[in-house]
Amino acid sequence: MLIKSLELENFRNYKTLSIHFDSGTNILYGDNAQGKTNILEAIYLSATTKSHKGSKDRDIINFAADEAHIRTYVIKDELENRVDMHLRKNKSKGIAINGQKIKKAADLLGLLNVVFFSPEDLSIIKNGPAERRRFVDMELCQLDSFYLHHLNNYNKIVNQRNKLLKELYLNPGLKDTLFVWDSQLVSYGSRLIASRKAFVNQLNDIIYEIHKKLSGGKEELKIVYEPDVAPEEFEQKLRSCQEKDIRLKQTSVGPHRDDFSFIAGEVDIRKFGSQGQQRTAALSLKLSEIELVKKITKDTPLLLLDDVLSELDSSRQNYLLNSIGDIQTIITCTGLEEFVNNRFEINKVFRVSNAAVSQEN
Repeated sequence: MLIKSLELENFRNYKTLSIHFDSGTNILYGDNAQGKTNILEAIYLSATTKSHKGSKDRDIINFAADEAHIRTYVIKDELENRVDMHLRKNKSKGIAINGQKIKKAADLLGLLNVVFFSPEDLSIIKNGPAERRRFVDMELCQLDSFYLHHLNNYNKIVNQRNKLLKELYLNPGLKDTLFVWDSQLVSYGSRLIASRKAFVNQLNDIIYEIHKKLSGGKEELKIVYEPDVAPEEFEQKLRSCQEKDIRLKQTSVGPHRDDFSFIAGEVDIRKFGSQGQQRTAALSLKLSEIELVKKITKDTPLLLLDDVLSELDSSRQNYLLNSIGDIQTIITCTGLEEFVNNRFEINKVFRVSNAAVSQEN
């Protein structure tokens, strides 16, 4: 799968933009705050319907407009497909594929699989569990439309249950209705747990060799899934924590509290690893993500690297760049020096300045 071109209208700081990409390596360079990352964000939105930053649609639209448009041309199985996305400040987004409106995001997923790597990802190991859950959720939603459905429903139920828990303070008689939400929470939550467990097992099959090479044979890395509750105990634990939940006015049990540990040897590097160990593990995780997408989809993903190279030392830079291979890649950076130093093959170079993009080769 490849992205052929992208057209934007009133997206972030772009009034209009039309850019054609090479099937190899594309570089977007320029000073900070000129609009480089916005292009990657638009591509990610086209693939997943969501911003990699978690931004709401109304915050993505140019401040001088009420709506924005993204048009992406994608080549999949040698056929060209057009994805149109219409963002509106006060309504849900509209999406069409080849002119046909789609009703749910699952109909879009899989047309363009994207692996997004930003400097923030280098902190995924040492940051809180919410960051690690978000990484797993974002990848599983691209690879499994059922997971997206279950996750959306689970999150809605957690929100509804939390709303009820707040209402119980004023109306204790509603307590008997909690079981309605509990049964649904267990149903959808158990599916999330099963999918996350399978995902981690698949990642572990890949990350072991990648991390061993990346660490110069010094470390063997394993990801351990730490579910907040086992599916068979979920319902009972909800009941036993009911009074606590009422007191706190929030749901304290379920996969929205899961975590994932990263074990090198016997050491949990979330807590006890050096910054170098944590960054190497994060890089291994993203490279494993690429290989897992290849394995599951039988196709290559689009790789988006957002100013990551400046955050890596030369050995990790070289490993990452050598791992790209035949993957279409779009890289943002402030200068071209790192690529000159690495004698890295570049197919297209674009300069980005004040929301204007010009091709330089």
